[in-house]
Amino acid sequence: MKFHRRHSRDLTLMGLSFVAAVLGASSALAQEGQQHATDGALGVVVFPISCAPAVQAEFKRGVALLHHMMYVEARSTFQDIARTDPGCSMAHWGVAMTLFQPLWPTRPGPEELTRGWEAIQRAKERAPGNDREKGYIAAVEDFYREPESTDYWARIRRFEQGMEKLHESYGDDREAAAFYALSHLATAPQSSDRLAHHAKSAKILLNNYEAEPTHPGALHYTIHANDIEGRQRETLDVVQGYDDIAPSVPHALHMPTHIFVRLGDWGEVIRWNEKSADAALNFPAGDATSHHYPHALDYLIYAHLQRGDDNRAKEILEALDSRDNYQQTFISAYHLAAIPARYLVEQRQWAEAAAIPERTPRSFPWQLFPWPEATNQFARGLGAARSGDLAGARRAAARLATLRETAETAGEEYFAQQIEIGRMAVAAWLAHAEGKDDEALRLMRSSAALEESTEKHPVTPAAIQPAYELLGDLLLELERHTDSLDAYKASLKAWPRRFNSLLGAARAAAGAGDRVQAASYYSKLLQLASEASSDRPALGEAAAYLGAS
Repeated sequence: MKFHRRHSRDLTLMGLSFVAAVLGASSALAQEGQQHATDGALGVVVFPISCAPAVQAEFKRGVALLHHMMYVEARSTFQDIARTDPGCSMAHWGVAMTLFQPLWPTRPGPEELTRGWEAIQRAKERAPGNDREKGYIAAVEDFYREPESTDYWARIRRFEQGMEKLHESYGDDREAAAFYALSHLATAPQSSDRLAHHAKSAKILLNNYEAEPTHPGALHYTIHANDIEGRQRETLDVVQGYDDIAPSVPHALHMPTHIFVRLGDWGEVIRWNEKSADAALNFPAGDATSHHYPHALDYLIYAHLQRGDDNRAKEILEALDSRDNYQQTFISAYHLAAIPARYLVEQRQWAEAAAIPERTPRSFPWQLFPWPEATNQFARGLGAARSGDLAGARRAAARLATLRETAETAGEEYFAQQIEIGRMAVAAWLAHAEGKDDEALRLMRSSAALEESTEKHPVTPAAIQPAYELLGDLLLELERHTDSLDAYKASLKAWPRRFNSLLGAARAAAGAGDRVQAASYYSKLLQLASEASSDRPALGEAAAYLGAS
């Protein structure tokens, strides 16, 4: 059964159907056993190596799979090459490249680090055929140096430095350029100017794209380079062309939606992720469902909820629940926590959100994933505070503080910041419930300021509820309508066409006596919901207001 529903309402469940090394998370190895990818199109890679002629084509295929971030498939390809040509040093380089994922929230554990180091030593022992190959191997060796160290960010910076040196030495090598751009993007979260990092990577990748429009790294990494506030409208032609070169690769089918989410183009988010979810089911991770499947589902449910199509959103939630054996990675953990949280918070079902089960499914190693667990606790705490369960809100806020400390101890500043954004929001609404409104506003403004200072992680379509939208909700309850409208506008600037931000802005404008702005926002809300089948009560409110205007 297919996931596509553009021509039918008969969607079936069958068709839908730190994290850091310090915690010992084993992300890449958890994927072993994934079936072979289709032999269809993957894009054009030019990567000559000093190995047997018989393995040249397969090596290019392996590199293309690396660019598509199909790491298990790439690893299998490079291992096959090593068996076919035991003296091929670059095959072992390829294996090492698959054991860490620069832009993903996964972190290689001790087993991957040891395995990667050993693969690089084998590559060196087989005497690379030229200085260019030695440069590739040296850059990855820099990542795996000191395999006992738990400092992931030191590793990724060394990898970036090695790839920069290689790119400068071989300016015409498109693969060196692509991998350097990738490594530069990977270090952006640790930079004081992330936008500059993204712009530099995008420039390198655009040169690649102009030289070879079907280069998988140029297409894929350009989307990541533009997945940041200020670049989301750049090179949209590149974004839209990705599936043309890899029509059966689930991650390729998903990637353009990173940009469409930022543009509020929910129809495109749905279209691409339906295809991605279908494709992901063709690539199980051993006997488990690949994390590419819940990744697509999270973006799907988010888009349906923004159009007010709660029935379709419920079907996505049911599809997630219909499977109980997900690949045990950070990516799966995040979406297993986020999807039920999103479903209830977006619909303002506060009591139900407060009762979301913790650490579900129980078989999942939640102790390895502080930020995903915090996503669950945020929804529980916000739901408790907004439904009058103050004890439950206090418990969630305390748990969020503990999870933030866990992330900080692991050296994961970004994860810690995301957890703190949620902790302050829960604490704000708890203070409001206790009648401490000055404290509530201080905390909620601090949460919004911190969220504004960070960038969305590519694992998520967006926050469970943006902090500025939450600030708008709080100000609206306090009948500070003009301030509330300003908060909703700030939310919509970052996250356009969000259902609840449009609704809040309309109510705030109406409360402030600004009938023109209120009518504009209510009209936008009705237009948004007209793209789907929605029966939210707010639509009746919008129609009544416009009818009386």
